[in-house]
Amino acid sequence: MRTKPLLISLVGPTAIGKTAVSIELSRQLNADIISCDSRQFFKELAIGTAKPTEEERSLAPHHFVDFLSIEDEYSAGDFERDALSFLETYFKENSIAIVTGGSGLYLKALLKGFDDLPSDLGERAVLIAQFNKSGLKPLQDELKEKDPVQFERMDTNNHQRVMRALEVCRITNKPYSSYLTDKTVDRPFELLEIGITAERLTLYERINTRVDVMMEAGLLEEAKAVYPKRALNSLNTVGYKELFDFFDGRCSQEEAVEKIKQHTRNFAKRQMTWFKKNTGAKWFDISEKDELIAYAIEQSRKS
Repeated sequence: MRTKPLLISLVGPTAIGKTAVSIELSRQLNADIISCDSRQFFKELAIGTAKPTEEERSLAPHHFVDFLSIEDEYSAGDFERDALSFLETYFKENSIAIVTGGSGLYLKALLKGFDDLPSDLGERAVLIAQFNKSGLKPLQDELKEKDPVQFERMDTNNHQRVMRALEVCRITNKPYSSYLTDKTVDRPFELLEIGITAERLTLYERINTRVDVMMEAGLLEEAKAVYPKRALNSLNTVGYKELFDFFDGRCSQEEAVEKIKQHTRNFAKRQMTWFKKNTGAKWFDISEKDELIAYAIEQSRKS
């Protein structure tokens, strides 16, 4: 007999259709949705992050969408704390919730917690100074040398994550990856993990179509609105940084759009690698949506 409430984790690569499936699950199971997409947190970013529309949000209650400014610093640890706090209150009156999104590190924080990693504020200050002076490339090169395993599996364009990994490498003389033990902490909920996938060509077609739709919906204008703040880490995001290059004269608009498609496809590949390794999800092809819904309903009824 189930003694804890149920959290359904719905994962998959970008553009696979998680929003539509999560809304259908929400309506079938009377469950609220927690967004685990670190870019959908920001109020200023809507089109380029494929944020649920107002109409979609009217169909199912969504949380952790549009609650930050792009100028706010917000980490996976912050999300872990806030999402657990929300669920503690929510589960007092509800038995099922859904978490969905493509930010694997944030999802891991909520579901499993973090490994205990050493830190040193002095070394962190040195790294920040190096980054401000010389940029990201030298730090990427150092991480590749000191921890090739972590270099291959992380987003090395995220300067904060690169610096955090290097901080651990420098102060311990050990690879950052050696501290990642995949420990699981006890959570006040049972977990049902479900993944959505598709054949590669199908997924790439979905991604390409989504980017075209975003451009038609006004992504160019949205990027222009935040362009003055392009140095913010929150804007180091596919769909915006490519258009910033266009604004800076580094490429044509057509080239920027093609780069968005390419970089989104690359991101989707990294997402699938992460989710296949870090979750125990049961996977369904996007064409099997009805079977996925039936499976989730069946599992939610088990006691």
